[in-house]
Amino acid sequence: MRTTRALAVAAAAVGAVGLAAPAASAWADPTNIVAMPSVIPRGGHLTVTVDGSSCQTPGSKITSPAFPDTNLHQISGGSTASGTAIIHKHARPGAYDITAHCGGKTLTRPAAFTVIHGGVRGGVGGTAQSGATGTDMAIGGALVAAALLGGGVFWMRRRSENRI
Repeated sequence: MRTTRALAVAAAAVGAVGLAAPAASAWADPTNIVAMPSVIPRGGHLTVTVDGSSCQTPGSKITSPAFPDTNLHQISGGSTASGTAIIHKHARPGAYDITAHCGGKTLTRPAAFTVIHGGVRGGVGGTAQSGATGTDMAIGGALVAAALLGGGVFWMRRRSENRI
């Protein structure tokens, strides 16, 4: 599921960059580096797209201290290439540069992505603690006791009404 989202975002980025490619053709190759996602845990898959027709040639690659050298592959319908790198398990948390090597030319994007210590805990509210705390248990117990007491009172009143 995460890979599908990452590929969809990368495709959207490639499409947006592809529209700007004719205007940028007068610049030196390669012209732009996009890393998705921009924040990634160790061992995660990073999709990198690079603009420039020279990046579609065999031997084009991307490098970074956070992942092994990764070959770029042509994306059909434009002058963009893409590669998927796996972040080293021992990468230190922090921002990392990416350098594209295409046709004898290089382009470096400083702080292209950030490695974090662990995975993103989406949907948990950002807490680092798992399970219920003592306070949570006390509040929950009090609510259950109040519900039982209120239900008992309601039942006893209904029962007395039926005797009349």
